[in-house]
Amino acid sequence: MTEHFLVTGGNRLEGEVTVGGAKNSVLKLMAAALLAEGTTVVTNCPGILDVPLMAEVLRGLGCEVELEDSEVRITTPAEPKYHADFDAVKQFRASVCVLGPLVARCRRAVVALPGGDAIGSRPLDMHQSGLRLLGAHSEIEHGCVVAEAEDLHGATIRLVFPSVGATENILMAAVLARGETIIDNAAREPEIVDLCNMLNEMGAKVSGGGSSTLTIEGVRKLSPTTHRVIGDRIVAATWGVAASMTRGDVRVRGVNPKHLGLVLDKLRNAGAEVTPAADGFRVVQHDRPKAVNFATLPYPGFPTDLQPMAIGLAAVADGTSMITENVFESRFRFVEEMIRLGSDARTDGHHAVIRGVPILSSAPVWSSDIRAGAGLVLAGLVADGVTEVHDIFHIDRGYPRFVENLRGLGGVIERVSAA
Repeated sequence: MTEHFLVTGGNRLEGEVTVGGAKNSVLKLMAAALLAEGTTVVTNCPGILDVPLMAEVLRGLGCEVELEDSEVRITTPAEPKYHADFDAVKQFRASVCVLGPLVARCRRAVVALPGGDAIGSRPLDMHQSGLRLLGAHSEIEHGCVVAEAEDLHGATIRLVFPSVGATENILMAAVLARGETIIDNAAREPEIVDLCNMLNEMGAKVSGGGSSTLTIEGVRKLSPTTHRVIGDRIVAATWGVAASMTRGDVRVRGVNPKHLGLVLDKLRNAGAEVTPAADGFRVVQHDRPKAVNFATLPYPGFPTDLQPMAIGLAAVADGTSMITENVFESRFRFVEEMIRLGSDARTDGHHAVIRGVPILSSAPVWSSDIRAGAGLVLAGLVADGVTEVHDIFHIDRGYPRFVENLRGLGGVIERVSAA
């Protein structure tokens, strides 16, 4: 049996929605539990498919994992296993984040090359080169990343690109390395800060989180902790863009609005009234959105994860928008599906030019990744008739209670099972 969504357009979204913990943070925090023997508790976990998938990866490494509501309890043994096999990691790319903790804790790691979203290549070169500078030997063998280290030592590591995944893996390996490690041109995302905070709660000595330079003074041992995941800024922004596209009025709670500074500015440029609050923000759009240009960049730039939402907004905006993708080369696959829905869009390399139309036209469309799936649902909300969105398992990997939340805001959406 497969499932798809039926999305009926024409309704204005209105009301309040609360977001859970960040998908882009929780999986890395769960992996960090490997660094300490004992029971680590991660709270405010989102109810998404990737959390039990990561739990299976950790169980395969010898951990006991209990999932209950928004809490995950991970009990790590004195000697974890070091082989994360293909069956466990093939379904999502974030599974590679166990590489750094395993090298640090076991001095050896074998992690199958991961699967996940079809948004372009995400090579592990920087992960491996960083581990090599820390004293590990790392190669790709038989479809796995294999890393070994008799002794990890501090190093100065400059990333050629502020990769989130490479920053996380090198950081988690360095916390148990001998001496000082400096990661230059490190990723600055709020999720990196969240990981730094959890590691420090476990006894690590990490400074510079949120800046382009991380300094890690290695320690001999870490201890378990209890840590609350930060709110999901990508899910929060999705609801904000949905409010603007449908000329709605939506209050979003559960997220730090400072993590969305540029995104909220873009919504203001589109003509929305945006009001930050202590735990979120409100977006009110009275008229048709105005055309706005977007260029994706590492944080604090516009997130590549929100590129499909930017295209959806541009598709119904008054005027012509240019969207520039600077992070993942295959993310414009989403534009092909938007054209099915009547979007006036053209792509050329890293650029897409979108001429807004007053209303889109319903059609069957297919999700290629988490964010593309959510973007297609948003487009269905501003299309005439009923839009079929297929391959929605992607959406379930990133958006907890997606149907319930959308219905709570007045959207018309139905989950349908079919042979």
